[in-house]
Amino acid sequence: MIKFIKKYLVFLIGVAALVFFALVFIQTQKTTALESGQLKNWRGASIERRVDATKILTASDKNLDLLVKCVDKMAELPDSSEMAVRDAVELCLIGIQLKENI
Repeated sequence: MIKFIKKYLVFLIGVAALVFFALVFIQTQKTTALESGQLKNWRGASIERRVDATKILTASDKNLDLLVKCVDKMAELPDSSEMAVRDAVELCLIGIQLKENI
């Protein structure tokens, strides 16, 4: 009886360890870069991360506040959570450039 309990306990510990390492592996594979993320990640990011991502995506310091506000508005739209951040920044950048040229 005791041998059965020991074997069962060892088996459960082994399975728990495998599940733990699988979860850790899956978490490390997720991207943490906001630039390559989706708008659902944008909403939870700090303002510093948002500004940094915008700088990286536009390769410019021009109109950063306006771009961040524009992407914030896009992130609030219904069904926008799956949109890529880079696409939203690009759309906002094109809109700003069009407005400046008109």
